[in-house]
Parts: sequence; structure tokens; C-alpha cells
Amino acid sequence: MTNKFQVLILNNISAHGLKRLPAERFDHGKEVAKPDAVLVRSADMHSMDIPKSVLAIGRAGSGTNNIPVKEMSKRGVPVFNAPGANANAVKELVLAGMLMAARNIGGAIKFVTALDPKDAEMEKKVEGGKKTYAGYELAGHTLGVVGLGKIGCLVADAAIKLGMHVIGYDPEITVDAAWSLPSQVKKAHSLTDVLKSANFITMHVPLVDATRKMINAGAIEQMKPGAVLLNFSRDGVVDQAAVLAALEARKLATYVCDFPNASVNDHPHVIALPHLGASTREAEENCALMVADQVRDYLLDGNIVNSVNFPNVVMPRESGFRIAIANANVPNMVGQISTAMAEAKLNISNMMNKSKGDVAYTLVDVDSKVPKKAIDAIAGIDGVLAVRYLPVEG
Repeated sequence: MTNKFQVLILNNISAHGLKRLPAERFDHGKEVAKPDAVLVRSADMHSMDIPKSVLAIGRAGSGTNNIPVKEMSKRGVPVFNAPGANANAVKELVLAGMLMAARNIGGAIKFVTALDPKDAEMEKKVEGGKKTYAGYELAGHTLGVVGLGKIGCLVADAAIKLGMHVIGYDPEITVDAAWSLPSQVKKAHSLTDVLKSANFITMHVPLVDATRKMINAGAIEQMKPGAVLLNFSRDGVVDQAAVLAALEARKLATYVCDFPNASVNDHPHVIALPHLGASTREAEENCALMVADQVRDYLLDGNIVNSVNFPNVVMPRESGFRIAIANANVPNMVGQISTAMAEAKLNISNMMNKSKGDVAYTLVDVDSKVPKKAIDAIAGIDGVLAVRYLPVEG
């Protein structure tokens, strides 16, 4: 009987996504003693004692700050995410944020909520008070998009359709993103170009060393007076103290973010939302479907798509006997792996090797059953992080 893969579920994952793990090959639940994989949304795994049995981690979302990725890389464990699955949800929230800032919607709602519905003068007070909340239209204004991944491209396209001018900046834009970027977007050569040109600046970059406090006092100084800053990316890409100082000086008109905290809450010029970026039924389902498919394909066939720490490696099977090897990205690893297979009298029918940073990954299909001593020999090569034998069952 085929052993089932055990999948630990740390957060509520869409039932539609979990259906992508067929019952005949997978068991899943919130109490799994020796999981082969972990599916997670927002749970913090840094303080978790991740079992040695774990072969893969799937994050039903885009950011992986809650997962110890470097530690997993050392163990040969790919960490998958779902880039773009929640892009439309975030795009719509960015548009809502711009409209709320431009039309003073938050303040207007508070004004109306404070009125006494029993007051005979209520309608008169509405007419008298609405002047305070007069705003402006988005059409004709310039939106600066920093980060032109899936979300940034969707935001740019939507803004153009609203009649806005768009300038975008991304020093590491991918070929796919470049193709999907609307032709009307003006490409900036630097962050400074965006900051000096835009009435609205929206951030769509990952939180890494290069982007931490990317929007700081110096950056804000380059912005137009009265600009609106939107951050639905990560809290750390903005220097919060600098933003608050700019709001007080009215250099910035409004800060719209998805990261409430004691400093920004109830600030008159801050619109803070409670982490709503991906909080739609559709986004949660899309993320679950994508990451479940990726983890399933990896566990069954060793294929890797959308891993933050491993290269994309997808190889159609040419035999029922497959070996998957994760190793340090150093010279002569493929040669040593091939030699170990030759010594075991294994004939290679197909092989694919790719690298990403310090990690490399190799898939090998061979023509015959692989003896345990061959797997042990490969595992014993200096620099090999993990080896899996993936024969077709049945």
C-alpha cells in the first residue's frame, strides 16, 4: 500500500485548495506528528520547532517573512509562495485607498456618524459641513508605482483607465512583468524620478535589505508638496517616523497603509486598514489553489514552481524512476552525482539542473529501479543537502 504524504495545516486554508491534495495520496490536518509538508498563511514559523520530516513549506500568499527561509535552504527544503494570486484584491484596495484620500472619505464618514439622527437640523448641518470634505478627482493626476510585479502592473493599468498618468520604477523588473505593463506607463530610471513626478506614490516591493525604509526623510523631501503615500507592501519599506513628521509639516497630505499601530492609529492624516490586502474570498481561494498545486507537484514528482529559495525546475517524466537532489551551488556537483549513478549502473534518461543563489537543484530520470545504496552514495556527497527517490507507485 502506498504511504500517504502528511501535510500540517497551520492556518485556515481554503477547502477548495485542500481538495487539490487527493485523499488517496495525502492526509492533512492541524495535528500532524511527522509532516512531510506545511501549509501556512500568517502563522509565525520562526519560533516553531520545524520537524526534520518536513520536505516543503507552502505559503498561501506572497510574502514569506513569517518563515525561516534561510534555515530551510540549509536543509534543502523549498519554500513555495503564491505570487500574483492575491494581486487583484490588493489592486482594488489600492484604488480604494487613493479614492479615500482624494475625496476625504474617512473624515466625511466620521462627520456624518457624529451627527444626531434625531436632530431636526441634521440636513442643514450636513450641507454646512460638507465643504470641509471637498476633494479632487483622480483623473489627470500622476500615480507613481514603485515595484512593477503583478500587483504594480495591475494598479498601473487600473489607474490609466481612471484617466491618471502613471510613472513606474522597478530596477529588477522581470520579462513577464515588462510584457504585461501597459505601454502608457512612463518608465522611470530611478526612484527619484518617481518621487518628483507623482501626486500619489504606491509601494509594491518586497521587504529586503535594499528596500527597508526605502521611503525615508530624504525620499519624502523629493516628493511634491501634498503628495499621498500608499503602502500596501510591507510596513518596513517606509520609515514611519519620517512619514509622521512629513504629515505634521503637511509635506505629505495623507498616508494610506495596511499596517495599523499605536503611532498611526487615529492620526488625522493617516488612513490605516487592518491588513485587508489579501482578505477577499477570491484571493484566499486563489492562493490556496496555487500553493496546494505546487506542494503536491513537488512531493509527487519533484517539480518546483514559485519557490522563493529554489530555482524553477519542471521536467516531464521519462521513466518511473526519478531522483531529486538539492545541493549547494558549487562546482562539480552534477559530475559527482552522475559518477555515483554510473557506479550504481544506473542509466540516465533525462536530467535537469538549475541554480538560484547558493542553492542548486537537480532532477534525474533513470531507466531502472534505484537501490538504496545509490541514494545513500549521493546523500554522502559533500554539499548535498537532501535527496529524494520518487518512483511512480502502482
